[in-house]
Amino acid sequence: MNGKSKNYISPFYKKALELADIYKAATGIECFVINSKGYRLSSDGATEPVCPFCRSLTDICHTDCRQAHLYGGYQAERFGGSYIYFCPINMLHWASPLMEEGMMTGALIAGPALIIDPDELIDELNQKFDPDSVKQANLKNKLKSIPKLSTEKAKALSEMLLITASHLIEGDRSQLTSRKDSMDQQAQISEYIQYIKEMENKDAEISQYPIEKERELLHLIQTGDSKEARSVLNEILGAVFFSSGGKFDVVKARVLELLVLLSRAAVEGGGDAEQIFGMNYQYLNEINDYTTVEGLAGWLAKVIVRFSDLVFDLRDVKHADAIYQTIQYINKNYAEKVTLDEVASSVYLSPAYFSKIFKEEMKCNFNTYLNQVRINKSKNLLMNSKFSLVEIAGMVGYEDQSYFTKVFKKMTNLSPGKYREKRGKIDLDTKEIHS
Repeated sequence: MNGKSKNYISPFYKKALELADIYKAATGIECFVINSKGYRLSSDGATEPVCPFCRSLTDICHTDCRQAHLYGGYQAERFGGSYIYFCPINMLHWASPLMEEGMMTGALIAGPALIIDPDELIDELNQKFDPDSVKQANLKNKLKSIPKLSTEKAKALSEMLLITASHLIEGDRSQLTSRKDSMDQQAQISEYIQYIKEMENKDAEISQYPIEKERELLHLIQTGDSKEARSVLNEILGAVFFSSGGKFDVVKARVLELLVLLSRAAVEGGGDAEQIFGMNYQYLNEINDYTTVEGLAGWLAKVIVRFSDLVFDLRDVKHADAIYQTIQYINKNYAEKVTLDEVASSVYLSPAYFSKIFKEEMKCNFNTYLNQVRINKSKNLLMNSKFSLVEIAGMVGYEDQSYFTKVFKKMTNLSPGKYREKRGKIDLDTKEIHS
């Protein structure tokens, strides 16, 4: 993300920006607000990828510091509300999380500051970066404006930031978005329960637990697709609620199993294992706070968003934004003709270099990943529709049904027809699935 982009800014975050300005005025330390992706917010709703001090150091600092600040926010949430850390150029910062509905949606970040002499920092940066670039950046003069703190004062300022953030959390905030999300989720769950009932009335074979949906959900977590993951989760929860007979303990046990699987999927997708398993421990304790299936469902949906974000926002990845944008592009356009050249162009990289970093980060080449997405989409259509194989091939981006069949069999060890036959009743004349 380069430059600024306009975004709607909620009343909650308008207040957060006001508190950041108050903190800066009171302490003399720069203070700013980041959103759930690590981007700095401004009062006009714009977002920026860097902190203020880094703007003047582009000659030596090419690192995307948003990941460091986002990690600081998550660590602050994990360790009681405050966390002190160093940015990529060894400047001291501290963070406190901004919580909405029990989940971190951003953070207050304070800094930069120094706890060592400027000359010592310059010596460290000369070892880390090109000494000539460090000299040309005129860093020594710029560091004169950065406050030098003792360890004790840094800790005190960190605690003050936590108090500032806590004031915001305890204030009034709108419940409309949360209420709408809950209503939408319950509607989707009820719709799927009704679908199961209809299938049973027609004597269709319905699995007590949709294992294929679970696999699809885990894949979506691994690729960071939180929107689609939430939709699939609602279908799984619908099946769980229906088969549980209304027994809350049974539902809770299933949700616990899902929680463990989701955390592992996030780690396999590239998220920081220590961070994710630490949060998983926290979530295992939080689950006991819920006594209704509705509350449990809403809570798990938020956890899914968190795990999906962690896959791409907190791992140390070269060109993380390019890879993330590519995944989103494929998930949106898989039904169309998608080429490596056009995707590389969309993230401003040459095709050869894009192909190289994609394989390094995703552990498979671009076409393999594209096929994986398409085949996963086709599985859902094969199980839940009466479309012909030719139609399904076209719906997931294959112009040639025979090629679709070849790729499908290679990835699943079954032809599309056999896959459909094993999971539903087939009319031997039409080869169509019947509910």
